[in-house]
Amino acid sequence: MKPMTAILIGAGDRGARAYAPYALGHPNELTIIGVADPNQERRTKIQQEHQISEEHCYESWEEILDQESKIADIAIICTLDRHHYKPTMKALELGYHVLLEKPMSPDPVECIEMEQAAKKYNRQLTIGHVLRYTEFWSTIKNIISKGEIGEVVSLQLNENVEVMHMSHSFVRGNWNNKDKSSPMILQKSCHDMDIISFVIGKDCKRVSSYGSLMHFKEENAPVGAPKRCLEGCPAELECPFHAGRYYLGEGKGWAKKFTEDGSNEGIIKALNETPYGICVYRSDNDVVDHQVVNMEFEGGATATFSMCGFTREQTRIVQIMGTKGEIRGNMEENSISIFDFLSKHETVIKFDNPIGGHGGGDNGIMRTFLREIQFGNKQDSVSSASASVRSHLMAFAAEESRINHGQSITIDDFYTSLLENIKS
Repeated sequence: MKPMTAILIGAGDRGARAYAPYALGHPNELTIIGVADPNQERRTKIQQEHQISEEHCYESWEEILDQESKIADIAIICTLDRHHYKPTMKALELGYHVLLEKPMSPDPVECIEMEQAAKKYNRQLTIGHVLRYTEFWSTIKNIISKGEIGEVVSLQLNENVEVMHMSHSFVRGNWNNKDKSSPMILQKSCHDMDIISFVIGKDCKRVSSYGSLMHFKEENAPVGAPKRCLEGCPAELECPFHAGRYYLGEGKGWAKKFTEDGSNEGIIKALNETPYGICVYRSDNDVVDHQVVNMEFEGGATATFSMCGFTREQTRIVQIMGTKGEIRGNMEENSISIFDFLSKHETVIKFDNPIGGHGGGDNGIMRTFLREIQFGNKQDSVSSASASVRSHLMAFAAEESRINHGQSITIDDFYTSLLENIKS
């Protein structure tokens, strides 16, 4: 069987470092034959790595999709959040199967319209909910599905964002402003809304939420702090977020996300020119730095989710309480324990070190995506666009609840109102 072919639209961190490498490691399954990105350095790097012809290198998604017919089997779309909708709709119309980075769109109506377009053109639309494809979460899902802990009564999930990841991505970075990208609960935590729904296996009926931006605000800036850290901040030695000390030190690996020149000189130049050198208290950020969501599922099960940017490690910690037993897990430790209430026996599963990012989920989603295209797209598959839309709606409803002081939002009513907007 010949390898499937793909075009990459958006050669940033997720496109170039998470999804495209699968083709290099599995050339018998996938070949990247085209790329579109406005950044010439990124475009050239992908072109060289994947030996893409010059005629299939483009500056924009409009150019690569401005064809009478598709030039590949698959479109991998990793543009910024607010630029997902148009290329996805055009790619589906041309007949591409689409792997779309999460979140689908900051607009819930656009999410539904993309789902409907995939059905209309009979194309596979898979959203980058990579946690579903990890051994950690798929094992938890199987344990629950087999009834080993009885019926799920309640689930608690903590997302520890890690304090420097918070400052990098959601204070200084591309996702720091909800009007430019997405609300935090959608951009960062639609993973979590999705994985909670995935393991419980039932529809979420109601949500309520609280959260705010408490710390990363101008009134909390050190006295005399300049706009940019490298302009001589008097609090340099006391502030954990000083850009120069972090990106030239322990955070040097993060610097590759905003500069192709990883030398000290290249990083300093980028810190003087990009938002990543701006004081965390003087950015234009407005997304929350902590949020909690309460959920009620079909049948009465409940779930609580807590996201916080002020943690020492980046991980997810879960506790799932069933009528016959309990599951506890920590993604950073890559292990889970299952406790049986009757026998009092605890089973601990320590997973092998995963290959690839997101606990092996980046490779897992690519592998599954390709197989579902080749062997048939089932509505209830791991990659179901309908399931992704439902979990996105949970995030949208949670944000609406947060803005409205914790008002309870019914998901079915929320969805119905969106469908009425589409029809009108």
